[in-house]
Amino acid sequence: MGEKFLIDTNAASDYLGGRLPVGGLQFMDTIVNDAPIISIINRIELLGHNQAGIEKFKILVASCIVVELTESVILKVIAIRKSRRIKIPDAIIAATALVYDLTLITHNLSDFEGISGLKIIDAHLL
Repeated sequence: MGEKFLIDTNAASDYLGGRLPVGGLQFMDTIVNDAPIISIINRIELLGHNQAGIEKFKILVASCIVVELTESVILKVIAIRKSRRIKIPDAIIAATALVYDLTLITHNLSDFEGISGLKIIDAHLL
């Protein structure tokens, strides 16, 4: 698989909870079985509260490449926040995808509208 993907928290949660259509589940299976990538923000969100089935989340996060905050990501976050109103966690996720040329998998499309160059896939629509 040539294209690389960044899995947003909601996409990981919907996948682990079986809340995706068949096409989305199959797509996510491929991503998760390859080299799944999440940002540090996604790691914090996935492991930061006591949701049901936390063990599944721990296993997924342990199998992921976690992209830390780098100077390049920080500078991209600043640029994104100057160009539009966006929450800092979402700006970090978008900046991570842009800096590392990753396609973001998310169901929260409106959170990322208008970010130039950001590639997005909604697994609910596959």
